[in-house]
Amino acid sequence: MGIDIVSVIILLGILIFVHELGHFLAAKASGVGVLKFSLGFGPRLIGKKVGETEYRISAIPLGGYVRLFGESGDEGLLPGDEKRSFQKQPVLKRIGIVAAGPFFNFLFAFLVLILIFMAGVPELTSRVGDVPEGTPASRAGIQKGDLIVSINDRPVSLWADIVEHVHGSKGRELAIAVRRGDRELRFSVLPEAMKSQNLFGEEVESYKIGIMASTETVTHREGPFRAVVSAGAYTWSMTKLTVLSVVKMIEGVVSPKNLGGPILIAQMAGTQVRQGILPFIFFMAILSINLGVLNLLPIPILDGGHLLFYVIELVTGKEVNIRWRERAQQVGFFLLILLMIFVFYNDIIRILTPSE
Repeated sequence: MGIDIVSVIILLGILIFVHELGHFLAAKASGVGVLKFSLGFGPRLIGKKVGETEYRISAIPLGGYVRLFGESGDEGLLPGDEKRSFQKQPVLKRIGIVAAGPFFNFLFAFLVLILIFMAGVPELTSRVGDVPEGTPASRAGIQKGDLIVSINDRPVSLWADIVEHVHGSKGRELAIAVRRGDRELRFSVLPEAMKSQNLFGEEVESYKIGIMASTETVTHREGPFRAVVSAGAYTWSMTKLTVLSVVKMIEGVVSPKNLGGPILIAQMAGTQVRQGILPFIFFMAILSINLGVLNLLPIPILDGGHLLFYVIELVTGKEVNIRWRERAQQVGFFLLILLMIFVFYNDIIRILTPSE
């Protein structure tokens, strides 16, 4: 995988902009003043001040920030401006402003996925690629090249339809109709419980009939309403998968070595952009969901850490002690630096270690 610098700049730039735009618009809607809107950290490269807000691009492109009136005290505030201070806002408004960043990441992914589903995505057809000997399908008479057209008299055209029917059979016999040449044949197949590995390498048991998909694909397009439904379902499933991945990593099921950093993202972005614009923006949508989830983790310095303090304040009716917040943020910053070092190390090891 090569690194495409332009594609990764576009990718990260859009995702950072979307996230910070959420904070910015929520702050404006809440009447909170905005001092800076920055893409990147560190020294300013270019920028312009419009009204009270300085819009800038900074030197380190690994994030961004929106600096609000009163966020770190009362700097820059004039008498009578207290009502525009972030810290003077009711706790629910502060929660809304902080949560808006991750929310915009999910919203962005959802809107992008709607466009992708309407433009069309490649789907495996229901054609059988291989039928190993001794499997239920082989014993029933299904052969390589057969096109499965229905299961239990319900039409199927995509491989995902077959998987849904077989996994949902719970071992009950299936009536499978296939098209072989100009003939249509029917078979009775009894699914068997087979062991396999899930995405996390865990051994799971599910019902299968022992067929493999061919490489035949068809472009599957959806109308606007159906695309909205599919995009919502996919955004939700990817959000759950990302959360589950974090949980599995904490449990030790998934190795931290699987974590990737900017170099891996750059390599993957380069690969996706070479495959076309749709794969690239699909990758952008998935990464946006990941960014939204990770920002909601209850780690001080991330949005989730701030939200945790505000939820505590909402429940107790008292602000978390400023010293505790500062110490927690220092610890969070230290952990974040360690994580960045670790993912950079993983990226470098991937480059130096030949693929098997």
